Amino acid sequence: MADGGVLVLNSVYQAVQITGVRRAFVLFCGGRARAVAPDFSSYDFENWCDLPYGAGEDLIRTPRREIRIPRVIQLLHYDRLPRREIRFNRRNIFFRDRNRCQYCGRVFPQRDLNLDHVVPLSRGGGSSWDNVVCACLACNGRKGNRLPHEAGMALIRPPKKPAGHPVLRAGWIGPLHEQWRTFLDVAYWNVELEEDVLPGARETDPLAAFQHGG
Repeated sequence: MADGGVLVLNSVYQAVQITGVRRAFVLFCGGRARAVAPDFSSYDFENWCDLPYGAGEDLIRTPRREIRIPRVIQLLHYDRLPRREIRFNRRNIFFRDRNRCQYCGRVFPQRDLNLDHVVPLSRGGGSSWDNVVCACLACNGRKGNRLPHEAGMALIRPPKKPAGHPVLRAGWIGPLHEQWRTFLDVAYWNVELEEDVLPGARETDPLAAFQHGG
């Protein structure tokens, strides 16, 4: 199945999440969401399937027909507003730092990374955007319970809270589809958009209730 992400809107056309194509189709085919075009026109599944598609568009092929992948869907019965704060958590720190160790500067898969308190907790440091960085296992072990200069190390850049949400700035590694632009204007760049992690759905996941029929 072609992928690349689907932007999810709430019932008042506000972006709330990026999800995978498979999950988007579960909602779309099940009548819990509609496909949305850049001009804000919307389509149920049958009407969408009847629309003509052009060369180069991403398609899903079934035994009966080819279906264009909608890059924007709208949840019909979800009207919550997206978060206005960027959640401080492990995943978003990795996204902010782009999986790059902030001491040696090398990029690693997340399984080979840890979080490091620049000023250790035992020495009065806090768990905050400006004191926690992504570190490889080797650098994290070398620094230990010391300040960077005590270990002969230096940060490649000072840590700070991201200006925009890291999923769209760094963590979302897929394309930012042109169809998203209408719904991701300046007002949305500081809204928390979470990349979906399939197949599980967290309690805070706006799609969780739809996925499980709630």
